[in-house]
Amino acid sequence: MGSFRRGLVGTLVLGLTLAPITAGARSSTAEAGTARADARAQLSGLIRVDQLGYVVDGPKWAYLMTATPASGTAYAVVNQWGRTVLTGRVGNDAGSWNDTYRRVYRLDVSALKRLGTYRIVSPGVAPASASFEIARERLLTGAKDKAIGFFTEQRDGSQVIPGPLGRKPSHLSDRAALVYDTPVFFDPDSDQTVGELRRVGGPVDVEGGWFDAGDYLKFTHIAAYSESLLWASARDASVPDPTLLKEARHGLDWLDKMWDEKSRTLYIQVGAGAGNVEETFIGDHDIWRLPEADDHLQDPRERFLKNRPVFRAAAPGKPISPNLAGRTAAAFALAAQVEARTSPSKARRYLQTAAQIYAMAQTTGVQQLVTSLPFAFYPESAWRDDLALGAAEMALAAQKLRDSRASGWVRQSAYWAGEYRKHEAGGDTLNLYDVSALAEADLIRAARADHRVRVNVAALKNDLRAQLEIGVARATKDPFGAGAQYDNFDAVPHSFGLAATARLYRAATGDRRYDAFGVQQLNWNFGANPWGVSFMIGVGSSYERCPHHQIANIKGRVLTGAVVNGPNSEDLFTDGLDELLDGMNACPADGVDHNLPFTGHGSRYVDDVRSWQTAEPADDFAAIAVYALTR
Repeated sequence: MGSFRRGLVGTLVLGLTLAPITAGARSSTAEAGTARADARAQLSGLIRVDQLGYVVDGPKWAYLMTATPASGTAYAVVNQWGRTVLTGRVGNDAGSWNDTYRRVYRLDVSALKRLGTYRIVSPGVAPASASFEIARERLLTGAKDKAIGFFTEQRDGSQVIPGPLGRKPSHLSDRAALVYDTPVFFDPDSDQTVGELRRVGGPVDVEGGWFDAGDYLKFTHIAAYSESLLWASARDASVPDPTLLKEARHGLDWLDKMWDEKSRTLYIQVGAGAGNVEETFIGDHDIWRLPEADDHLQDPRERFLKNRPVFRAAAPGKPISPNLAGRTAAAFALAAQVEARTSPSKARRYLQTAAQIYAMAQTTGVQQLVTSLPFAFYPESAWRDDLALGAAEMALAAQKLRDSRASGWVRQSAYWAGEYRKHEAGGDTLNLYDVSALAEADLIRAARADHRVRVNVAALKNDLRAQLEIGVARATKDPFGAGAQYDNFDAVPHSFGLAATARLYRAATGDRRYDAFGVQQLNWNFGANPWGVSFMIGVGSSYERCPHHQIANIKGRVLTGAVVNGPNSEDLFTDGLDELLDGMNACPADGVDHNLPFTGHGSRYVDDVRSWQTAEPADDFAAIAVYALTR
């Protein structure tokens, strides 16, 4: 790991007692309580911790952010009974966050080794931190299980499970959906179309799967990525997870429907984002409603909400955008690796599907990739990493199934990994738009099992390390140790991706130098950040309360396990938030942005149902969280 300044040295102390933290500070008189509240209001600082908790044997960072200098100030860690178990003094500051919180101090409490629930206090400087747990790695498993549960809440079709959101079957008309040509868009950055949709095929059965995010569209691009990570998690977990497998199989059943083997057609999307400029029809983003309502619509303008259009990657039998071909093949091949343990025949079928799709990839004359309609929804530019991933996963599946094609796929993966390093490496890390870290790590696995093919394993390891160094360079300069760019989209999934890459690097090399950095990225996502917010709903005491999610908003229920975008560029909010849509419940009820004081470094986080820029959950966010938390 790179160099990190640690602002606080801890000392174990026994025998000191404070008020029990579970009940809060108590007084014998109302006057004493009022005085204490006044003093609390005058405190200039805040302490941020990982609200998921810390693994007992791992590093443990917290952060003190203050308006005034606090170096040399005393602090204490107290347990759930109020007993002090660790003390120390604040060291040098790690930098400024904004004009209010001009100093941030990194608190290393790694000496805390006893299981239990704790808070950090710094009398006279900051109120007590949120409580956090010291536990074994089951801590991570609990959060992973919540993220898996989010996928269950995202289900569409007849296999919906009621769950906490009281879900009902939806979009049953997808069983006989019509196929339409790629529409003409009013503007490259708009999802509004021009003219009428032109039918080119169907009906096809695309019922099932998951909603992509807070809306009701379904995308192969996102589903293939999410499926790849869920199956990789099932493969890599030390203990089999039946719930994860059940959800991964549900998603793969839908992905299987999106590939027409007979006509060699890959369907990429179900539903239209918006209506047309002529206003003869509306789209998914035009109204706020429950999904099951779509099955009962009668207005002709709502015809594409009830009978949703399906779009394809290319005409039947024509080459497919390589990013789609690679990642979709990877999803089926990863499933084949897992299913090979108990159902070899099913695994062989999945591997054959992967090979069919992969063989359709366009590899010459590639220009703008195909992801979604419009492309602006998911503007991916890298594609060689997808092909490297698809071939690596097919090679691993073939090795398990003793398929003679394994060596050929190792060669293909090595070739595309090399092309990725030549043309695309150096700017991004593991996330929806760059899967090279998983591709390289799994190619190393495949190469180790195949001595007939020469693979430049050293180059693969070096690129994994280079990706981690991108994050380390940022984290070293950031007062909260963030390795992702939080003034842009997808900071939270990028942080999970860096944590996952640190684990992949260790597995590939045996080198643990990035372990602590990976932990630090999880800390940031779960509350050790300027906002003191856990970006996975239902984890910790302070998390996203108003997600941009139609079902959760209308039902007024907690969307447990959802992972939201998190902070984004402050400039996105220059003109304020959009107006409430019809049917959208105001959240927060007072309309106040309580996180505004923590805007800094060009970033802002808004917990408001209207703030799709920061508060919308997505399947790919949850999927990378599942993979990062897999042990």
